[in-house]
Amino acid sequence: MKQISVMLADDHALFRAGLRALLEEMHDVKVVAETENGLDLIKIAREKKPDVTIVDITMPELNGLDALPKLKAAVPETNVIMLSMHANEQYVMQTLKSGASGYMVKTAATTELESAVRAVARGETFLSPAISRSVIDSCLGRNKVQPRTRQLLTPRQREILQLIAEGNTSKQIAAMLNLSFKTVETHRAQLMDRLDIHDVAGLVRCAMRLGLIAPDR
Repeated sequence: MKQISVMLADDHALFRAGLRALLEEMHDVKVVAETENGLDLIKIAREKKPDVTIVDITMPELNGLDALPKLKAAVPETNVIMLSMHANEQYVMQTLKSGASGYMVKTAATTELESAVRAVARGETFLSPAISRSVIDSCLGRNKVQPRTRQLLTPRQREILQLIAEGNTSKQIAAMLNLSFKTVETHRAQLMDRLDIHDVAGLVRCAMRLGLIAPDR
């Protein structure tokens, strides 16, 4: 039986250790890499080319939602399972549209992890039972209300919003993203204008509402 290679991306070391322990109980699964942020995720996945990549939505430097399209572009063969604390319908739909093969809530039973990994490794889609109903309802048009704030921003603007909310200066962001200081300042001004928010505290609150950073950051 072919071994399933897995990569873990989550910024909580204890949670990653728990995932690794559960996965290593599966005789045909091997964890080949780990990372704690979205920027390193792309680089390491390109090198390791895992069969399955398990990605937390809320990570520093680049969150899982915005890392996902870049990950699939860099390593299209990897099957992605997104992790979240919440059964958020908007996040589920966005991740599936961006190429994820699965979505699990962190409160799921441990037995769901094996089911999810094996399902996506076979090319199937896996959704935690806790979120399946809301997604089905959305597909059937029963829930028409969709948050619009996230759609106002480009992926680059969301990336910069997250880094601002994490306390980085424009100079630091420019170095991290290999952009000029002027370009970062332009994006900063544009996202403030689009959101009608003109202070860092307001941007931090917005980033929390959008799930770009965790409330405890």
